[in-house]
Order: sequence, then C-alpha cells, then structure tokens
Amino acid sequence: MEIKTFLKTQRELAVTIVILIDSYWDNEISENQMIEMIQILYSNNKSKFLKDEQFTTVLRQQCGKRRLEVVKKVLNLTKVN
Repeated sequence: MEIKTFLKTQRELAVTIVILIDSYWDNEISENQMIEMIQILYSNNKSKFLKDEQFTTVLRQQCGKRRLEVVKKVLNLTKVN
C-alpha cells in the first residue's frame, strides 16, 4: 500500500486515515503496518492532527469516533477528545 506521508490539507489527512484504518479492519494490512503509518503521519503532519489538544474538526467529521479512538490509542494521546 502506497500512502503519501506529507499531506497538504486536513481533508487529505482524514481520507488517508480512513483508508489506512479501513484497510486494517479489512485485513489488507497488518496491525504493525497500520501503527507505523499512523505514527509517521502524525510526526509529519502534527499541525493538521490537533488544535487546542483536540483532533481538528475536519478529522472528527471525516474519520468518525471509532477510527479516531484507534488513532488515539496508537499515538498514546491522553487529553484528546
């Protein structure tokens, strides 16, 4: 699976997260691959992930609660809602 790691917009980031987590849920990629990619996406796009210690509005709307719970656990974020 080929995924860009430096993304232009929050919407592109959200779409990438959806594709990544859905691929994991559909057994197309391994758990380790998913975790590694989420960590890379976060380190390369921090400003697009969080605002005021919360996921950005675009991410919340596009990804949904279940996917963001996975992201939160992978990144070990405690204060994010």
